[in-house]
Amino acid sequence: MNDHLMIAPIVLPLLAGAAMLLLDERRRGLKAAISLASTLALVGIAIALLIASAVTDPMLRIGVYRLGNWPAPFGIVLVADRLSALMLLLTSILGAAAVIFSLARWHRAGAHFHSLFQFLLMGVNGAFLTGDLFNLFVFVELLLAASYGLLLHGSGPARVKAGLHYIVVNLAASLLFLIGVSLIYGVAGTLNMADLAARIPNIAAENRGLLEAGAGILGVAFLLKAGMWPMCFWLPSTYAAASPPVASIFAILTKVGAYIVLRLWLLLFGDAAGASAQFGGEWLLYGGMATVAFGAVGTLASQDMARLAAYSVLVSSGTMLAAIGMGQVGVTGGALFYLVSSTLGISAFFLLIELVERGREPGADMLAVTREAYGEDDDQEEEEDGEIGFAIPATMGMLGLCFIGCAVVIAGLPPLSGFIAKFALLTAALNPIRLPPGGDVPVASWVLLAVLILSGFATLIAMTRAGIRTFWAESDRAVPRVRIIEMAPIAILLTLCAIQTIQAGPVMRFMQETANSLHSPHDYVREVLRTAEQRPHKGGGT
Repeated sequence: MNDHLMIAPIVLPLLAGAAMLLLDERRRGLKAAISLASTLALVGIAIALLIASAVTDPMLRIGVYRLGNWPAPFGIVLVADRLSALMLLLTSILGAAAVIFSLARWHRAGAHFHSLFQFLLMGVNGAFLTGDLFNLFVFVELLLAASYGLLLHGSGPARVKAGLHYIVVNLAASLLFLIGVSLIYGVAGTLNMADLAARIPNIAAENRGLLEAGAGILGVAFLLKAGMWPMCFWLPSTYAAASPPVASIFAILTKVGAYIVLRLWLLLFGDAAGASAQFGGEWLLYGGMATVAFGAVGTLASQDMARLAAYSVLVSSGTMLAAIGMGQVGVTGGALFYLVSSTLGISAFFLLIELVERGREPGADMLAVTREAYGEDDDQEEEEDGEIGFAIPATMGMLGLCFIGCAVVIAGLPPLSGFIAKFALLTAALNPIRLPPGGDVPVASWVLLAVLILSGFATLIAMTRAGIRTFWAESDRAVPRVRIIEMAPIAILLTLCAIQTIQAGPVMRFMQETANSLHSPHDYVREVLRTAEQRPHKGGGT
């Protein structure tokens, strides 16, 4: 793996964002070109890292970049393996789609949109690549600082109110982050993730309680950012208030929390963690299922599509957390497949909502609910006209097809990738490898099965209801004017879901290999702690 390429996802958006700050705000065209070029370059870099991580030699598929050429655990290290490369690619794709969509009009709604966007990408990419907890805190704070500005982009009372809540919640989470990291460092004497994994099995019994307390506090901070119930009260209003391109890229932010939980739980508290093995697993499992249930109820209660999409984020995040808590390789592989599919679908849905809502009467969804509740409809007028429904123009037809695609992916219906992901996840959960001969399937697996099926059914009902109100019930609505630059990102994201479906075999094999490496992290630990002289190929970053 080209070691120097690993730092590019951090340096490139940093330089692009800083350069755009020096430009006058009236030069939006140049800023847009720089931002788009940077984001598209990140897609190419992420693809190269993903290809490099897919090699069969374990000594080459994990790249380690040592800043200043200081060996771990004394220096700062970046680590690129299958999981981090996958998350980099997913982030860059969502970023490219959001930037392209914003060029229609949203990047002109406020100052420094593109700079903030690049700094957000820098923070997210750094969180996926870092190999120690201190720099994880730095990158998370960086992405949060950028997200504060992006959430307020476009102004308005709703965004200001949601932004203040979002800032307060994340400041509290950051405080918990520092407390947890401090406790862990006080016990283990290191913050390097690989070094922690090597030291935790040998922690003295009298210090293990303090270690687990620190890990628990750290976990609360990450789970709050991931939107786990009951700490998810801030998310629906925040995501619903954000502008469409911002909400679209925010779909990856909860996955940052889920990624950190997945990475640290399997690395620090896997089977090799001694007395702390599987610490907190049941909390993840049942908390994740509670989050899915809460999100499903929220989708049914949502009276506008923005909140429906926000609650779908909770369903996606809860599914990931519950799958992590199962602690099974097969379930983790299916969950990674689901992570990609659901994130692409939800991101496309956030973009689509703005196009669909154009030309609608303000509060149209609330008025539709009122008419349903009191039986006030237009049946008499329809009978007099002799026709039910109306001819859908080409624009509405394209928007309707995209809406159906989003609904199928998010609800997990066949034949698209959402169904394949849930099928793989539940198949592994109901056929656990560790089940003794003649043993029964754990009750938790059956509960997870019921929760995922019911949540998918609830999402289907909510999406169908929203689709009927939007595309069928309002015969007098104006046809929205949609530009190609706005439709293209949505079509690309849904096309990637279709490609994931068609190439489900190779994609699933990659996800299972990634899950195997996560559940057996000895290669990760060995490569990070290996000195420069021990590595097979020397480079400037090793």
